[in-house]
Amino acid sequence: MSHTITVIGLGAGDLDQIPLGVYKQLKNEHHLFLRTKEHPVVKELESEGMTYTSFDSVYEKHERFEAVYEEIVQELVAASKEHSVLYAVPGHPLVAEKTVQLLLELHENGEAEIVIGGGQSFLDALFASVGADPIDGFQLLDGTSLSVHDIQMTQQLIIGQVYDGFIASEVKLTLMELYPYDFEVMLVTAAGSSEEKVERLPLVELDRVAQLSNLTSLYVPAVKDRSQRYKQYSTLREIISTLRGPDGCPWDREQTHQSLKKYLIEETYELLEAIDEDDIDHMVEELGDVLLQVLLHAQIGEDEGMFNMEEVMEGLSSKMVRRHPHVFGDVEVGDSAEVKANWAEIKKQEKGGQSQPPLLKGVAKGAPALMKAYEYQKKAAGVGFDWDNVKGAWEKVWEELKEFEQEAENGSEQDRKQEFGDVLFALVNVSRFYRIHPEEALSMTNSKFYRRFSHVEERVNQSGRSFEDHSLEDLDAFWDEAKKQSH
Repeated sequence: MSHTITVIGLGAGDLDQIPLGVYKQLKNEHHLFLRTKEHPVVKELESEGMTYTSFDSVYEKHERFEAVYEEIVQELVAASKEHSVLYAVPGHPLVAEKTVQLLLELHENGEAEIVIGGGQSFLDALFASVGADPIDGFQLLDGTSLSVHDIQMTQQLIIGQVYDGFIASEVKLTLMELYPYDFEVMLVTAAGSSEEKVERLPLVELDRVAQLSNLTSLYVPAVKDRSQRYKQYSTLREIISTLRGPDGCPWDREQTHQSLKKYLIEETYELLEAIDEDDIDHMVEELGDVLLQVLLHAQIGEDEGMFNMEEVMEGLSSKMVRRHPHVFGDVEVGDSAEVKANWAEIKKQEKGGQSQPPLLKGVAKGAPALMKAYEYQKKAAGVGFDWDNVKGAWEKVWEELKEFEQEAENGSEQDRKQEFGDVLFALVNVSRFYRIHPEEALSMTNSKFYRRFSHVEERVNQSGRSFEDHSLEDLDAFWDEAKKQSH
């Protein structure tokens, strides 16, 4: 049988701040446990004869805070098997106290009897200390588990548990992913007490502060300047919405899904070029341009009342989780082949187990012809319509080349086109056996030709003469120079 674990708060600072009932409990309890004894109230009550057991030593045993909290909870539950206990934490039990949340989970599961007593949160005192109004909106975050994805820069941040240099450094690095390095923040210790200390400093100096404690919190003001919020997705959504709004850009307001199609294709190919060139700065820029197209389409959908970006993200998130049970579930896979097989089976289940549409129908109609040929062949090969090895594919290439050669000399324009297309289609088959994507390969060759011919053009311009004034041998010599430079 478990006895009761009563949880009370020590408040934000001085003994004068805690309620009378909490004071009496602390004075009279024989089985008192403290998450930490490093608190002004504890020092004052020690002089009045208060006895307790603290968990400060547990912090030194573990590298992860999760393990610290779990051991504290285990010890409290074990003690409650023998008798009722009083557990005191800084501030209020229900504000920024992970151990209390773990205890309440046990209570919900019937594994412990938890009662929440009184206490004063540090929040009221902290807002008074920094002169801010909580009605403007704020986030209360844990410094020991701070994630950049949790932060909303348009709101005030209160980050608790910034009690040593290591945590301060981790918090600083996380915040600097979004905020300017010289952004002014405020460290508040023992808010509202006689020991209160408020220090203004640039974010970059956060981990250089000498005195930090378990009563220290970080206050980060809301960012009003939009130019300082460019790294946040919500800012980008706001910009796109403004561009499409009544006072926005006439060109953006005129766009439709149809009118934007060509830009999506262009931006995608420019991104592929940046990838081929391994140009990181160019990739960042072009990924942004592709994202712009996605957001514009989503904003048009929202403006027309058909769909919005949240629905797009919901559908994508749901699909990614559903189709990756080996990551988000308990399915085990051995290799990527099993992953692809699972993916196909899940897709089939999503369609209610109904028969699949024609195999080749799934290839995008608007895809470039070379890419479409590759996808057609891949799908056909997936059901066994393929050569056993690359030898058959090579023989098909030679066969198609001969037929094209004959038609090139004697056939009609239409026949020549058809036979040349057959040659390309056969070469795509060969590329597939060697795991070469033909679109990517041709793109690389195009880029190589562009570089080399640009060198030829530059040498011609340097000569002060035109192309017509150079012999083919001259131009070939320039081309050979370009080839040597590319190596």
